[in-house]
Amino acid sequence: MNRFFVKPENVGAGSIFIDNKEDLHHMMKVLRLSAGDEIEISDSAQWEYRAELISLDQDGAEAKILDKQKFSAEPSVRITLFQGIPKQGKMELIIQKCVELGVFDMVPVFMARTVVVDKGKFHKKIERWQKVSAEAVKQCKRGIIPRVKEPIKTREVIDRFGEFDLVLFPYENEEGTTIKDVLQEEKAGWSRIAVLIGPEGGFSDEEAAAIQAAGGRSVSLGKATLRTETAGMAALAMIQYELEL
Repeated sequence: MNRFFVKPENVGAGSIFIDNKEDLHHMMKVLRLSAGDEIEISDSAQWEYRAELISLDQDGAEAKILDKQKFSAEPSVRITLFQGIPKQGKMELIIQKCVELGVFDMVPVFMARTVVVDKGKFHKKIERWQKVSAEAVKQCKRGIIPRVKEPIKTREVIDRFGEFDLVLFPYENEEGTTIKDVLQEEKAGWSRIAVLIGPEGGFSDEEAAAIQAAGGRSVSLGKATLRTETAGMAALAMIQYELEL
């Protein structure tokens, strides 16, 4: 069943209004939906609905609520991925797979060894990456669309450490502590976790020292050194296995 997202204010007592133009076009021209067809709708906040289309045209769609449930596919722990910006099209793959694996939001980060530069049009990349996130959500039927936020620098990431209960710092030079070791220390009480992933060249020595000094937990993801586009996915999968399954 196809899933669509609306704002909470679009949900009424017995029906839901869909006004997103791209969704309306997709419903009419691609899916060929019509009155009487059932769809799934998320309010992007807490609730998901099974609904039956009452009307559909280019100006909007109205659907009668048949069933209402709290999100069933959202992790209990909110994970923010701070991703060192990679080269070429790797970021789209990272976003797609990390959304499937339950990331809450993602922040591109300009790090010391980031090759990509901002030529004043980075907002277009963010728009494209947000669409990738939205498409991935529809496929895996999550309750929210993870946000891809504006890029920041490593120092700004460190300044945000206080927002999280745990900051995980997968680091290629870490040999003693695994991510499993840290996650098994205290499974209860974590509601926000940050994961920092370096770009292709990894973290600089200065960045690594600053992250650790600010409370980032240096961890290993295993014996192999993973590519930047693999490391975030691996970390998320390990967290989900340990804390959610």
